[in-house]
Amino acid sequence: MRNRLIGAAAVAAASAVVLSGCSGGDAGSTDGIDFEAAPTGTLAAWGFENADDVGTARLDYAAEQLSDVEVELDATAFDSQKFTTRIASGDVPDVVQMDRRYVTQYAAQDLIMPLDACFEAQGVDPEERWYESVVEDVTFDDEVWGAPQFYQPPAIILNKTVMNEAGVRADEIDTSQPDVLIAAIEKMYQESGGVPTRLGFDPVSTGQSALWILGSGGQLTDEDGVPTLDDPSNLAGMELLQRINDAQGGFAQVKSFTDAFDTFGDANQFVTNQVGAQVNAQWYPNVLSPYVDQIDIEAVPFRDSEGEPFSVSGGQAFVIPMNAKNPAAACAWVSELTSGEAWNAAGEARAETRTAEGGVNTGLFTGSPQPDQEIREKWVVPSGDAGFDQVVATYYDVVDYGTSFGSSPAGQDIQNELNNAVTAALLGDKTAEEALADAQDAAMRAYENATAAR
Repeated sequence: MRNRLIGAAAVAAASAVVLSGCSGGDAGSTDGIDFEAAPTGTLAAWGFENADDVGTARLDYAAEQLSDVEVELDATAFDSQKFTTRIASGDVPDVVQMDRRYVTQYAAQDLIMPLDACFEAQGVDPEERWYESVVEDVTFDDEVWGAPQFYQPPAIILNKTVMNEAGVRADEIDTSQPDVLIAAIEKMYQESGGVPTRLGFDPVSTGQSALWILGSGGQLTDEDGVPTLDDPSNLAGMELLQRINDAQGGFAQVKSFTDAFDTFGDANQFVTNQVGAQVNAQWYPNVLSPYVDQIDIEAVPFRDSEGEPFSVSGGQAFVIPMNAKNPAAACAWVSELTSGEAWNAAGEARAETRTAEGGVNTGLFTGSPQPDQEIREKWVVPSGDAGFDQVVATYYDVVDYGTSFGSSPAGQDIQNELNNAVTAALLGDKTAEEALADAQDAAMRAYENATAAR
């Protein structure tokens, strides 16, 4: 299933608690820290949960490279409120794994260290190790604050069974041509008594809200990370989502229908033909892999308003909190965990798992271009199903079109408030302009709180 180091990649829903001036020491300073020191001693790491084959292989690789470091893993999921509480109380881990949308928020509060000096000591060039958009996610004030991992781009998975039945072609599922897309949706959509029984297209309106806004020419932040949710350019994405949902009985009906999907089970929406097409992140083909003989699927890119392939670069990152007790070992550890060698070890482990358990090897999308391609070339082999192989290839094609959500001290709040705005507008509780204006007010309060001490 989802390729991850440890734990779910889903973003925590709660906004982070803002604690100004609680970092101690010089704000954002790594002066006096010798990142070139030999990594030794005990290292406390938190935010890790349910190691899978990919995570275990990388942990094992890092342990082999750092034999003088004893890693103590707190195998609980990251929690934003718990993080700020721990920092304030002095219970400071050496490494924390979190969604990248949090990183700039904690950088602005001086709760985590900038890692430029760490990377220099380890011989890591962020521009070479990671995709540009992935680095942008964790860059603030011209410094890099996290070691990224994973970038699983979205694309649109097509249910060819439904499409063929309705006479819809793949090139009609084109998000840059709304009229063509809506016509295709209406051909595939089915209902009974006003209740959907099949969606022509599930846009995943709230789960992928930023994709629709940014892909339609909008912006969530300005170049300094200030929220821009009320920018008029954001209306195009909202309006397109409104049209897609209205063509299928309205957002309330669509949401109720999709909430009942057996997304991870034997009766998932592709096996049961409940969708003609759906936006999905790269990890979802892994879920569909056991059902390859029961489904007929292909994929197309999400396209921006200019007709070009488009994706956004969500994922996780490792950070080192201010006042970490063993920053030298922490620096070496996160560098090893995100190295090409660690990822290749993970790729081999995943291949062994697929051999033992069956299923299609869809590759790993690591956040780093070189291991992505090396793993693909070595381990991603034809499955015997041309459609499924085309799906895998489509995700590899779109990974190069990644765009950052925008690095902001209010990053997670921006995402939360955008989802609230989309929900309110699609339900008709507010106009799109009103919903985005209210979201902007809330996001700005979070931004001002996060930057108050700077």
